[in-house]
Amino acid sequence: MPVKKGEYKGFATISLLKDENDSRPFTFGLGKAKLIVDNIEEIKKFVEENAK
Repeated sequence: MPVKKGEYKGFATISLLKDENDSRPFTFGLGKAKLIVDNIEEIKKFVEENAK
């Protein structure tokens, strides 16, 4: 999965893209990144339970 790092109003961001031509990437900053890291096991569990 392609990843791009950027900036928004002076703050670091990261964008997750489905592919190189993704016109609507999932972009977030440090605050949301910390939430994701802190809850990664719950996110993995959610994916396992709902990926059918």
